[in-house]
Amino acid sequence: MKRTRVVLALVPFALSAAGCGGTVAPPDTASTSASTAAATSAPAVTTAPAPPDSSPSATPAAGPKPPTSTKEIEVERAVDGTPTVTGVRFAEHDGFDRVVIDLKGDLPGYSVRWVSELVQDGSGDPIDAKGGAYLQVSMNPAIAHSDSGSPTWVGGPIFQADLGNVRNVVKTGDFEAVVGVGIVLDHRAAFRVTEQKSPNRLVVDVAH
Repeated sequence: MKRTRVVLALVPFALSAAGCGGTVAPPDTASTSASTAAATSAPAVTTAPAPPDSSPSATPAAGPKPPTSTKEIEVERAVDGTPTVTGVRFAEHDGFDRVVIDLKGDLPGYSVRWVSELVQDGSGDPIDAKGGAYLQVSMNPAIAHSDSGSPTWVGGPIFQADLGNVRNVVKTGDFEAVVGVGIVLDHRAAFRVTEQKSPNRLVVDVAH
């Protein structure tokens, strides 16, 4: 009976010490209670898994999806100074082709429209770059030459692409603060336009 009273007296003391943040001395090995033995034999708690991006075997994030709209786009914008086109790049991606227009200065206003053929800005002469469909990108205000008149977008006017859908990229003009970029396609397809910065550039994606 005396041993039973001692064990019952220790229980509230342990609870009181734990509630106050105090340190409870470990019980004598010979008097370890059944509840303590059960706790030490219980399985360890499983921690939450690490976020996917921190796992070396994680699946890479999916890239951008192909565009889904064929709607023409027009953006008007006032800028300080006249943005300069310094070059145009293109590459094939999973499900779409990408045309990147590199710029120096602010992002200009622009339009992206379907046209029946590509023509030279100013003269209106047809450009000999045949395809099944044509997108005309016009940037305003913009130039593609230096103060001395030297072209900042060199080469062309027709750049061969031969991508999934984009056949050629064409310099259609640099006339009266308007720079034209024609995109010759194998067939009409959905497209999208995004603006990117640092450095500034205009990106046109065309679905395959």
